[in-house]
Amino acid sequence: MTQQTQYPEEYIDYLIYFHAERDYFECHEILEEYWKEKERPELDEAWIGLIQVAVSLYHQRRNNINGAVKMMESAITNLNIRDLYILGIDAEVFIIQLENRLKELTSTELKNYSDLNIPLKDDQLIDRCKQICKEKNIAWQSASDLMHKELIHKHTLRDRTEVIKTREWAKAQKNKGN
Repeated sequence: MTQQTQYPEEYIDYLIYFHAERDYFECHEILEEYWKEKERPELDEAWIGLIQVAVSLYHQRRNNINGAVKMMESAITNLNIRDLYILGIDAEVFIIQLENRLKELTSTELKNYSDLNIPLKDDQLIDRCKQICKEKNIAWQSASDLMHKELIHKHTLRDRTEVIKTREWAKAQKNKGN
């Protein structure tokens, strides 16, 4: 299926991180920043749901099954067919994939982590993502490198100095007002 749609660059970046680099932490970061900064609320639930899918996979890959289940349940609740269709996603197939992943996560016979590909229906979107991957010399729908510890445990290894400074500043401003 091909449709003429202009997608936000942040969404394209999300798809590249999701399908090529398998950097679910960056998926979360880039889409969350976009979601928080935009002025119009349309597709809010879709952005939140896609962020939660990435966070769920990040947790699952790190063997944090409780976190993965919680995020997957929330993602399924937030995602809806109309919004996914607008984003060029085969909504019915994607929801089934997510429900199956949730069943797997809650099964007593939990399988090893496996990647998930978002089923895209928009041929132009797929072509654009593949072109960007080619330019970056990365493979579209590549497998996660489970030996890449910096990727797997990214949130624990990042420099949080600026985040901490910002929080401390905000707290100080709040205390001044009291």
